[in-house]
Parts: sequence; structure tokens; C-alpha cells
Amino acid sequence: MSYVGRSDAERKHMLETLGIASFRELLRDLPPGLVESAPLAVPGPLSEIEIRSHVGELGSRNDSARGAVSFLGGGMYDHYIPSALPRLVFRSEFLTCYTPYQPEVAQGTLSVIFEFQSMIAELTGLDVANASLYDGGSAVAEACLMARAHTGRSRIVVAGGLHPNYTHVLSTIVGEDNVMGLPAASG
Repeated sequence: MSYVGRSDAERKHMLETLGIASFRELLRDLPPGLVESAPLAVPGPLSEIEIRSHVGELGSRNDSARGAVSFLGGGMYDHYIPSALPRLVFRSEFLTCYTPYQPEVAQGTLSVIFEFQSMIAELTGLDVANASLYDGGSAVAEACLMARAHTGRSRIVVAGGLHPNYTHVLSTIVGEDNVMGLPAASG
């Protein structure tokens, strides 16, 4: 998204739409000391590389998500990504929509899945390897269907920390009465 400054007329229209007289009124509920009253001490004109360096230095003062354990992301937690992977997945043939029935990046996803399956089969010496699940929700459902077929049981117990979207997909596929959720762990 590009930044385009607002004219005085546009700002006035926005404030009128909100039913307030000034920008300061938007900040009235903030505690004292959080709103700067003087102009920021911004350095003079800088080149792009100087700005990147300056902003990078400022950012390095913040706590980083890389240094903390995160349970956000619906199952996509910290994991090692081999450096060759981005080079492979950003190849143009994986990002080109060239099938009439899937006019988006899905065909590239299928190509990446095929390459991954082929590589796993070669590395493990197996005749086949399967990784053809589009998302976490369908992967959870497939795993539960396989467990049901193996155990003969019909009810499925899911952890409370499972992303609600995944639980919804599972309930849709196996039937809501067959899914029992455990309470989420409290921190």
C-alpha cells in the first residue's frame, strides 16, 4: 500500500464524519505522557540506505518475537526452513496460474507438494510419500479419519488449544456429535 498524504479538506471531512473537531480529540482517552506534544526529533533528509539503517537500529531495541515462544499461527510455529526452500518455492512455474480450473496460486501449491513428496520418497527410500493436504484443518480431519479407521472408535477428542477453525473443519467432516473438545490450557 502506498502512502498518500491527506489534504486539509480530506482531514476536515474525516473529522466531521467522526463527529469531532480535531485530531487531538481522537487521543483524549490516552493517559498523559503517551502523546507527544512537541514535534519529534527526526533527523534531516537521509538517503534510503541511511533511513533503513536508522530504522533497523531503532527496531533492534524492541523485544523480538524470535526470542519468545509463540503459540499463535494455527500450528505454524517456529521451525527450521532450509535456505534452498524459498529459492525453490518462488520459482515462477510455482506461482503461475496455468490451469483453467484453478486460476490462482493453487497449481503452484500442487507443484510444490509433488516436489516435496518426490524428495521425501527419494530421501527415505520409500516407494511413495504423501503430503497432499492443502491446509491444517483438512490435515487434522484426515488424521482423525485415519485414527478412527484404525481404532474402530467413532468419537474424537481434540485439544483445547487446537485452532477453532481446525475444530470446525473436523466437526464438519466427521459430524459435530463425534468431536469432543478439551478445555484450553491456561497460562
